[in-house]
Amino acid sequence: MAKKETTANASNYSASIVEASRELTAKERVMFKDLGNAESMVDFATSAREQGGKATIDVADWAVINVHNEATDDVDYTNYLIIDKNGNKYYTGSESLWNSFKNIYEEMKNETEDWGIQLNLLPSKNYKGKEILTCSLI
Repeated sequence: MAKKETTANASNYSASIVEASRELTAKERVMFKDLGNAESMVDFATSAREQGGKATIDVADWAVINVHNEATDDVDYTNYLIIDKNGNKYYTGSESLWNSFKNIYEEMKNETEDWGIQLNLLPSKNYKGKEILTCSLI
């Protein structure tokens, strides 16, 4: 697991990779910080559920990105990025997803067998009518 801070700036916006699954090349760092072509994990899970399926990701890489964006109400926040084996990018700000993912990753990181995750939308215990995002090993 590589920890290296890299930053991209554009006026009142900056993104820094603070942790990643491995050492990234300069091209990968730029690509990982660009979420313009990434899909929200909540949207992916919701869409799969609406179509009667499950949202799964064959994990290849991941990164933790700290964002400073003065154009939003929450100026400083963290995005968690997971890239699948086809290069598709998925992101979330969900701490519950990230905690469940990191538990899985810590157990599986040295395994040679292929593995992935299934995204789960579960009822919130704290907020009636709301859901939280977690994941399970597949």
